[in-house]
Amino acid sequence: MKKSLSLVIAVYNAVNYLEFIFEALKRQTYKEFEVILADDGSGPAIRELIERVRPTVDFPIQHLWHADVGFRKNVMLNNSIRTSQTDYMVFIDGDCVPHKDFLIDHWNNRKENGVMCGRRVNFSQQFTESLSIEDIQLGRFEKLSMKLLWDGLMARSYNLEDALRFESDWLRTLLYRNKARILGCNFSVEKKWLEKVNGFNEEYKAPGIGEDTDIAFRLELAGAKLYTLRYLAPLFHLYHPQTTVGQANKRIFERVEARREIVCQYGLQKLS
Repeated sequence: MKKSLSLVIAVYNAVNYLEFIFEALKRQTYKEFEVILADDGSGPAIRELIERVRPTVDFPIQHLWHADVGFRKNVMLNNSIRTSQTDYMVFIDGDCVPHKDFLIDHWNNRKENGVMCGRRVNFSQQFTESLSIEDIQLGRFEKLSMKLLWDGLMARSYNLEDALRFESDWLRTLLYRNKARILGCNFSVEKKWLEKVNGFNEEYKAPGIGEDTDIAFRLELAGAKLYTLRYLAPLFHLYHPQTTVGQANKRIFERVEARREIVCQYGLQKLS
């Protein structure tokens, strides 16, 4: 049976984080999805985990992999678009654990010509290391527990307000009036829009800008509109050392902005 949406998970090693994600996906209230793992050159432990998990889940898992020759996340995201068996795509990263209503919120709130932009809670190193498989299975990670609130008060975990979920459109509008913006780890869009801008720009060889800012800019130039999903589709980001955006990425995006490039040259298709 064909599924309704494709969940793309960009992964690179971090096997224990992916195991948490699989447990969270078993809890999803929305069931009509396929999983595509966009693997940017992980070691064999990821493949072993997938083979162990496959018999225990009711969603198909496609594992896309290429050799590790440096950061090529956007190459794998484009491979995921090509591989997808659905018309609607949701993107997360392999260090982000979704709330049980994550997928149903993306699906139910999708808009024609829209890009749905979610947010994320950022767990500290201490809180991340304290999480167990049971915490994921029982949904304890989704709750603003006293432990998590204390971690926030100690300025370790942050963006805790993004754990809140309200079904009321009126209340969400009251609480959040800022312009929507894409986070590469939590957004969704119809596949046709990604094809219209030739997918993700593979010129970016390091994290930052290429997987969110660049594609958001080009999608808006093409006529898509960004909508916020704040206070819906909560996502929980597990700790890793912060990455910085290099000058090479900044220069690429400055050129894209200056030329107002809707279609990237090195994307789903390689254009002359």
